[in-house]
Amino acid sequence: MEFFEFIIALVAVGGTFVTIWVALLYRRKEKKLPAAEQAYNLSQLSELANSMNQRIDTLESILDAEVPGWREQHEQQR
Repeated sequence: MEFFEFIIALVAVGGTFVTIWVALLYRRKEKKLPAAEQAYNLSQLSELANSMNQRIDTLESILDAEVPGWREQHEQQR
């Protein structure tokens, strides 16, 4: 019985240390990322949104030309 208690205690202590080690490793890796890669600034996000909006408009115009009534079909499927 003492052997199983020892194994349980060993697993509990080892699991705790492994969890702490993984958390610290993750934090260190997160700190290594440059600030520019962590977040976009507002102007970059605005440019990305405008670019996506133009692409969506282009795709919708292609669909309008090639598949008339696609909007109505899509609304009926919802």
